[in-house]
Amino acid sequence: MPATIVVGTQWGDEGKGRFVDLFSKEMSMVVRYQGGHNAGHTIVADGESFALQLIPSGILYPHITPVIGNGVVVDPKVMLAEIEMLESRGVDCSKLRLSGNAHLIFPYHQTLDRMTERWLGRNKLGTTKRGIGPAYADKASRVGIRVQDLYDEKIFLEKLRIVLRETSAVLAKVYNQLPVDEDEILEAYLGTYRDAIAPYVTDTVNLVHEALEADQHVLFEGAQATFLDLDHGTYPYVTSSNPVAGGATVGAGIGPRHIDRVVGVGKAYLTRVGSGPFPTELFDDLGDRIVDVGHEYGVNTKRRRRPGWFDAVMMRHAMRLNSLSELAITKLDVLDDFDTIKVCVAYELDGERIERMPDNQSVIHKCTPIYEELPGWKTDVSASTEPHHLPANARSYIEFLAEQCGVPISLLGVGPSRDQYVQLAS
Repeated sequence: MPATIVVGTQWGDEGKGRFVDLFSKEMSMVVRYQGGHNAGHTIVADGESFALQLIPSGILYPHITPVIGNGVVVDPKVMLAEIEMLESRGVDCSKLRLSGNAHLIFPYHQTLDRMTERWLGRNKLGTTKRGIGPAYADKASRVGIRVQDLYDEKIFLEKLRIVLRETSAVLAKVYNQLPVDEDEILEAYLGTYRDAIAPYVTDTVNLVHEALEADQHVLFEGAQATFLDLDHGTYPYVTSSNPVAGGATVGAGIGPRHIDRVVGVGKAYLTRVGSGPFPTELFDDLGDRIVDVGHEYGVNTKRRRRPGWFDAVMMRHAMRLNSLSELAITKLDVLDDFDTIKVCVAYELDGERIERMPDNQSVIHKCTPIYEELPGWKTDVSASTEPHHLPANARSYIEFLAEQCGVPISLLGVGPSRDQYVQLAS
């Protein structure tokens, strides 16, 4: 029962989608296990670029069954728009499946998201304002509305009115917003979305287990990344779910014994979007170069990402949290023109060297990076397809990262297209 998890090891935007797309050639099913449409995956196939938000990255292969699992929060408007976009470009979405246990995002979640960020002021979290956090909050508070509730109108109305009673009061009395229009929600969700998404709704837990029991290869795809994890990330500057590998078991409904491969994806440098600590962040011309060359702007939000050097302290912690079997490093080509490249190998706090990720957020904010400098390769690596095609300094850089992180590096991304990668011995 072979199952593979692909997980981000930094603060997101590592390029997970392109490796999910690559691995999908050998898979039967790709399962998205958490998050919502707040995370974008960009895949370049046959010269075409596809920006996906909610639908699993394996959708571009006709033999794949793409699954949106119970751990995902779903805006049906976004899902249907994404299906329409894909089908208009010749991608068949008929095999897509959506868990009836996935929770729904409503317009009032998005309003709450925007208002809360504004209310926090300079302490804002930097959310995408897509309603993800409030939808998960309703789920945890046990007042959330699930996909399956659309098909029992009595239950849907009962649940909706319970949550609107409090939500409308909060919007009106705390944020001075108009109360939620119940009729608009009913018209959209029961009048439009219910029938439109019905062909995709199923028991995805059973579907996944049937595939595993038939010895089909199943890939589990996380959104966001390890250090945006609600429990293990740089809280409170995190997402509202669990992107770590363990989240796949809950968000897809499988046990850990099914997993035999965990691939961590990380950039050859580091970026993050939004607020929060970032020990290796660059504020100079080198950072601007990384942003410009790497096109470091959010797929969905278009926000400029914050750039920095590779942080091996973080990666060692990500390796432990996810039980990584291997690493895939993306965007090596972005560093082609650098004279020297730095890698953070430890932190310093009050004169003390720290080689493990501190568990106290106040400590992380005060840490300064200890760097090792490596020579750049000053060579275009984008046409490399074999390890021996890489310049010696590029190979040395990757070997150094593997040594520092304590996990083998099996794949290198050397460009944005699906065929621009180098397979290494793992």
